[in-house]
Amino acid sequence: MLHRYVTRLSILDRSLVRQGHHPAAALRETVRFARQAEELGYHRFWVAEHHSVPGVAGSAPTVLAAAVAGATVRIRVGTGGVMLPNHRPLVVAEQFGVLESLHPGRVDMGLGRSVGFTGGIRRALGHDKDAADRFGDQLAELLGFFTGGREGVHAVPAEGLRPEVFVLAMGAGADVAAEHGLPLVIGGGGDRLREAIGRYRTAFRPSAWAAAPYVMVAANIAVGETAERAALLQVPEAWSTAHSRTHGVFPPLLPAQEVVRMEMTERERALFEESRKGQISGTEHEVGMRLRDLVEVTGADEVLVTMNTYDLDERLDSYRRLAGLA
Repeated sequence: MLHRYVTRLSILDRSLVRQGHHPAAALRETVRFARQAEELGYHRFWVAEHHSVPGVAGSAPTVLAAAVAGATVRIRVGTGGVMLPNHRPLVVAEQFGVLESLHPGRVDMGLGRSVGFTGGIRRALGHDKDAADRFGDQLAELLGFFTGGREGVHAVPAEGLRPEVFVLAMGAGADVAAEHGLPLVIGGGGDRLREAIGRYRTAFRPSAWAAAPYVMVAANIAVGETAERAALLQVPEAWSTAHSRTHGVFPPLLPAQEVVRMEMTERERALFEESRKGQISGTEHEVGMRLRDLVEVTGADEVLVTMNTYDLDERLDSYRRLAGLA
């Protein structure tokens, strides 16, 4: 059992497309999955932002979050995250102000600093690579619209509202979260993960948004009847990740058995295995032990689960088994 170690389990769903399916189906499945997650007792359900990626349908996170919030009742709903360099802070404040007004006390504003993957995407979004360097200033401007107007401009209806705000740690993200007194979402593993979390806790400045450090660790976790079946669940996304690093495109998910039978080049195999490093999989007992270790090492207040796979029924079974641990 995990209750002594993990008080909250949450989900990030990127609306991954499956081979032979239209992206619209992935978006509808995200909404259905959110209802299932609520029934299983998960604390939060987040959606993401990706642009011009064939295998990812989640391109408009605040719109999708609104659909998820409207289809659920209790679970917290938010973004993991809105990539702030792609947007004007005023517009982001207004969007989350609408969400928090319609679903008070349930909205999370997770913010990241990534920019478009290619030059063409960045041009279409109207930003360049350097936009990520201005993340701290944009974040301050965004938060300012919730606490009061800026230069005579007011973000209606956001002003005075308090959605929960999180910073997704990419690069200097942990330091930005500490400086602004915001909860941190971070993934990865090993010494770099522990060092970033330690640096965040040491530098954290209490704010109107958070009185103390709060760490949510993201992890790809699969639970199955056997360790072998659990590991297979993580194969489709691992292959799409490896393919994206060799071809520059993240493709729709393939069935796990199709990937297993696939002939890979030496480089593809190496990248496939690399993408699986740090993942957690196994039976309930095995995953429970791994999760306990993760929480003890990082001091995580919450775990954000990111696992996706081709077979939706098997995915739901994994999340059901994981929820049972807590």
